[in-house]
Amino acid sequence: MTGQNPTTGGRYRVLGRPREPDELLLVTLDAGGGVGDRDAPADGDSDRPADFEGAFAPVYVDTTGYDGDLATAVEGLRAGGLVDATLVWRDGDPRFTSLSVVADTVFEFYDGVTGIFEAAKNAWMVAEADNEGMNARVTRDTDGDPNGALYVFAKQSGARDLFSEFRTGVTPLSPLVSRVDDAASALPEEEQPRAVFVLRPADEPFLVVYVAFRRDGVLAETMRTTYGDSEGVLG
Repeated sequence: MTGQNPTTGGRYRVLGRPREPDELLLVTLDAGGGVGDRDAPADGDSDRPADFEGAFAPVYVDTTGYDGDLATAVEGLRAGGLVDATLVWRDGDPRFTSLSVVADTVFEFYDGVTGIFEAAKNAWMVAEADNEGMNARVTRDTDGDPNGALYVFAKQSGARDLFSEFRTGVTPLSPLVSRVDDAASALPEEEQPRAVFVLRPADEPFLVVYVAFRRDGVLAETMRTTYGDSEGVLG
């Protein structure tokens, strides 16, 4: 019976393995359709788990025990990837039954960075002058062509950890990536995967999210070279 092993299908953002090495965190971008759709129940019952929350819901998926092409596909997933997947829920725990990569975007998280670049400092100065908690701007390469979208966010007071929220999907990064798709200067993510850098400076009052339009372009490689020796890349 379908109710014994409910399934959901949709588009997900991969966020890596922040909790366990054999457990992959996905964030739901577009779930439903087919047997997993609340509005199209099979045999009078919804196959989707009752606590499945829809858009931006976190889903932890076991990455062990797969065979063949599916095992290879699961093993190759890394933080940032945009995937279409079908999950089967057994005793409340999801596992992949099908998987395809839509865009091999990467998310890279660098903690404790020093020597933060001037564009980020300038963006934060504007935010402070405007008494705002964030600021955004498009950056350009030496030829004047747009190459990235830069966001700065105030470090949160109290117990809130915005860096951790981005990493675990509590505060989703996908909307920032999607904004790039709407820009006339960038190809869609499916055609040109991004590189998204989340930086927590050691000595600045802000966090940085930098969406490089090209995953392996000059900007992305410069970011990796500059901050790759920081306290660690997580993902």
